[in-house]
Formats: sequence, structure tokens, C-alpha cells
Amino acid sequence: MKIALKLALASVLSISAAAGAFAQEFTKGVVNKVDAKGQKVTIKHEDLKNLDMPAMTMVFRVKDAALLENLKEGKSIEFVAERVDGKLTVTQVK
Repeated sequence: MKIALKLALASVLSISAAAGAFAQEFTKGVVNKVDAKGQKVTIKHEDLKNLDMPAMTMVFRVKDAALLENLKEGKSIEFVAERVDGKLTVTQVK
């Protein structure tokens, strides 16, 4: 009986982890400025639902400087922003 309970719990935890991985929602935005030296990007974006923020223009840090390579002023993007160490950070761009 204990083994069945452990297996059921492991299944639930695996499903929860997988759901969390897919929960990242991309938000549409337009790049206003790229600061490669400071590893920051200014984006005019739609509502950031995962951060409970309305549409606005703001500066984000980037998780990986390589994300900045394909960003140019005026470019329309879709991105994921999260709080990383308390700072708003772009973690993915497409």
C-alpha cells in the first residue's frame, strides 16, 4: 500500500512540474532600446499576466546576454519576463 501511495505522489509531482514548465506565457512587445553593455532592453509590451502588470514601456534585464543579439529598435517580439533575484528579467525571446 505504501508503494502505491508513493507512486501516486510521484506521478502528481511530475505532472505539476510539467504543467509549470508549460505555464510560461509569451507576451507581445516592441523593442524601444537595447543596452548591450548594461545587459538591458527597453520594451513597450502588452499586459504581463504572469507578473500582474498592465501594458507599458519598461526596462528589463536579460537572463542571457545572447538574447540581445537579435534585438533591434522597432522589432516586434514575443518574450517571457520573470522576477529573477527580485529583478524583472527577460528569460526567453522569439
